[in-house]
Amino acid sequence: MSNLDRPDANGPDGASSGGDEVESLLSLSFTGQTVTALRHLLAARIAAAGLGGDAAEDLVLAVHELVTNAVLHGGGRGRLELLRYPDRLVCEVSDHGPGGVGLTVQRPGTDTPGGRGLWLAHQLTGALTLIHRSDGMTATVTASLIAGPTDPTRAEGTATGDGGLPHR
Repeated sequence: MSNLDRPDANGPDGASSGGDEVESLLSLSFTGQTVTALRHLLAARIAAAGLGGDAAEDLVLAVHELVTNAVLHGGGRGRLELLRYPDRLVCEVSDHGPGGVGLTVQRPGTDTPGGRGLWLAHQLTGALTLIHRSDGMTATVTASLIAGPTDPTRAEGTATGDGGLPHR
């Protein structure tokens, strides 16, 4: 398991700012043919959950990168789960590909085509978790529904280093 930032990111005092209540907003299987429709549906559900502006656009793009990776590298299909907690949205993208052990979440060099999906998803959300299962992989990203002290439209994130391979 590669955990870049916990999907249930805690508040500044170390305790989660929300309760344990969870609501499923979207649960769908997808293929390469349904990626565009899924992106539009995802954007609508994220907006209906109360996330807007740059933070919503960033989450949609991050999830789109994960869905595209599942189609390209994870067996051509996958499953998306969008969950709403009182203080955050959590989106899980699972595939049944050959695995992905040894994946890194680092930006490739500027002369390397592709390979930026996981890095971009992490940069956009600040919280990406990769779980390698025996039958594939699950990538999870989150977005805060609670406005931060400096920019009410985005959740704070953390950066990763540059360079390194392999990429997904």
